[in-house]
Amino acid sequence: MSTIKVVGMSCQHCVNAVTNALSGIDGIQDVEVSLEKGEARFTETKPVSQDALREALKKAGHDLG
Repeated sequence: MSTIKVVGMSCQHCVNAVTNALSGIDGIQDVEVSLEKGEARFTETKPVSQDALREALKKAGHDLG
């Protein structure tokens, strides 16, 4: 399981947006987002680049920490 820091989350809507953004990336599954910790955990079924993660988070209104 991989863990990344997510910057800019402040509510449950943010958690849902980040969950959906990461779940939409090919190779990511089992996404768990923690508002309290400001992080997301997920399983990679194949390698996923930091750029792909950053771009998905940016589209959801957040950034990779």
